[in-house]
Amino acid sequence: MTETRRRRRVRLDDTALAQSIGARLRQARLRAGLTQQELAGDRYTKAYVSALENGLSKPSITALRYLAARLDVPAAQLIAGEADHWNRLEADLLLASGRWQDALDIYELQLAEALPGRARAELLRGRAEAFARLNRGPEAAAAGSEAAEIFDGLGRKADAALARYWVAYGEYLQEHTAEARGLLEAILSRVRAGLHVEPDFHLRLVIALAAVETRDGEHDKALAYLAEIRGIAEQLDDRRRATYLFDLAHSYRETGDYEAAVRTGYASLALFAAMHAEAETAALENDMALAFLKLGNLTRAGELAARARARFEALADSRWLAHVTETEAQLALARSDLEAATTIVNRAIDAAERTANQKALIDALATRARVRWRRGEVEAAEGDFARAADLARASGSRGRIRDVLGGWSHMLAESGDYPRAYELAREALSV
Repeated sequence: MTETRRRRRVRLDDTALAQSIGARLRQARLRAGLTQQELAGDRYTKAYVSALENGLSKPSITALRYLAARLDVPAAQLIAGEADHWNRLEADLLLASGRWQDALDIYELQLAEALPGRARAELLRGRAEAFARLNRGPEAAAAGSEAAEIFDGLGRKADAALARYWVAYGEYLQEHTAEARGLLEAILSRVRAGLHVEPDFHLRLVIALAAVETRDGEHDKALAYLAEIRGIAEQLDDRRRATYLFDLAHSYRETGDYEAAVRTGYASLALFAAMHAEAETAALENDMALAFLKLGNLTRAGELAARARARFEALADSRWLAHVTETEAQLALARSDLEAATTIVNRAIDAAERTANQKALIDALATRARVRWRRGEVEAAEGDFARAADLARASGSRGRIRDVLGGWSHMLAESGDYPRAYELAREALSV
């Protein structure tokens, strides 16, 4: 369940759709007794309305809403008409091809018609997936929850399970790992007990649970989940196999097997690059930079971090740039360039705070603590570790708590403060 934002896009031929919308637009305008200029109002031009009516252009959802309001008809009527050409199936196709915002626009227009029962639940489930793909966790969880409740009432257990998968995805995006884990484990238990769902749903659940455990710092558990499907990983489609290998590489790195992390990471990287999956490729490049850093290959680590930065800057992804900046600070520290490390890690902290990225903030505070310790700023270093520890405890992530307390304990032990180092180590182990 990586933070996926883009897929390889499939081009759809919208000519027939544009023509059918244009015909309905003309009919509605004539019924309303408006000229093209009057319909255009002060927002659009007569030429634009003419192009729409002749099927030469497909309107945006914003334009449809504006024109529908001027015609005093529902926007969905202009899209669907009696033939309902641009219906849920059209939205589902857009969703599958990676056009998530286009799909979401259609789902929301159709939901505005207040459809009952199963039809509404299916639209809500599609809406939940679109929100999840767009990295909008709260909305994904809300839409998925409403869909699941309707499916429960209809006795459609498999459909409810699929809807709750997107609830879990939404919780994961909000870093509510305990909630995501609980939902996914409950669904997986029902699937193992015989609930009939989509053919690859079991695999999706296992990969998602591995991602949750990885984010929570439970890397041994993540590896156990991934081992469960190792034998059938080659049967996965390219995207899921790439995601599987990504999670495997990340878990290898966190458990200290850096060579396996690099080897598996390259296999995943090749698949993501072939799909032009820029966000996933960049995230993996940053992860591999950290693996090469641990192996002492600072040159290769720097190259990968630079590539990750370039991709995320092109995507305007400020949240992920906080992670990359923290990686760059670690690189500067490894080169013993303490001035550069100080400047870079402060930028990482600022970026993490601006984007409310708690994981990046915890990592950056721990890195700044190590930089300050190397500079002899002992009190300031302890302050950073203390703040990082408080944030880690508040997050509920056992892995993050262990990592921060372990780093703090190691620093104290180096200074000869063994009693405090022991207390922190004992707390870390108790987690």
